[in-house]
Amino acid sequence: MEYLIIIVLILLSAVFSGLTLGFFSLNKDDIERKAELGDKKAKKIYRVRKNGNLLLCTLLIGNVAVNSTLSIFLGGIASGLMAGIMATALIVVFGEITPQAVFSRHALILGSKFVWLVKIFIFILYPICKPMSWVLDKVLGDEMSTIYSKKELVKMIEAHQDSARSDVDADEEKIMKGALSFSNKKVKDIMTSKSVMIILKSDLKLTKKNIIGISATGHSRIPVYEDNRNNITAILYIKDLVHKDLKGKKVIDVARKKVNFIDPNEPLDSLFNKFKKTKHHLFVVLNKSKRVAGIVTIEDVIEEIIGDEIIDEYDAKK
Repeated sequence: MEYLIIIVLILLSAVFSGLTLGFFSLNKDDIERKAELGDKKAKKIYRVRKNGNLLLCTLLIGNVAVNSTLSIFLGGIASGLMAGIMATALIVVFGEITPQAVFSRHALILGSKFVWLVKIFIFILYPICKPMSWVLDKVLGDEMSTIYSKKELVKMIEAHQDSARSDVDADEEKIMKGALSFSNKKVKDIMTSKSVMIILKSDLKLTKKNIIGISATGHSRIPVYEDNRNNITAILYIKDLVHKDLKGKKVIDVARKKVNFIDPNEPLDSLFNKFKKTKHHLFVVLNKSKRVAGIVTIEDVIEEIIGDEIIDEYDAKK
């Protein structure tokens, strides 16, 4: 009977030790999110994990009580020195190292299977553990939430994409990384510079040849200037050239006079919000001297978010 009790006590010691490490290796916020997303194992664990100090007191007091009782029983079947050696060996190997190694690797699975046992001990030890946990709650406050920096989140996304157990694929990885980093960039990082941008003179006649040339650029909007290229006064929408009588008209007669200007140091998240607010998809970039530095489009921002270039049939020809 004594040997049977010793085996049971070793198993309880292993469970208490493993659960202590296993439960507290699981971040409370992570478990709560998993539970909200419908993870049944996380739901079971969160019911006890949400009261962290009560759970900690229960597991530690239970573990100490079991180990103390184990030492007493071992003392009954062996001499004092031998009992100490046996107790140390059994507790360290089978009650601490082995279960902690196992539970640390399978905390969610094993933790959910032993929640029922933890609830029993919480009930039994409640008169002792509740006052202690209440004091800890008042002195230490709630558990600190883990807040990750953008760089840490990027590393986590990369690790998920590299893992065979993750459902994050390469395309999703690029999009998430782009969404996290695009607000750190500025307009000048993605704009089309003045030296290569396509621009039309306001008095250009809309002849058939010129219309064909304009359409062949593949752009839906083209800036229009008067006098010099730093004086952009309108935006020509290519769709405004379709199914209209343009005989004798110039570019300025068809172009829309509303032009949006942006600073080259404007962050991309702010630029994106301005695109949405104004409902215009092309901004002209002006430098400190109020001279044209280039243009930026909503497509440029989207390319930064998805981490890839959007190629259309016109780009392919180029």
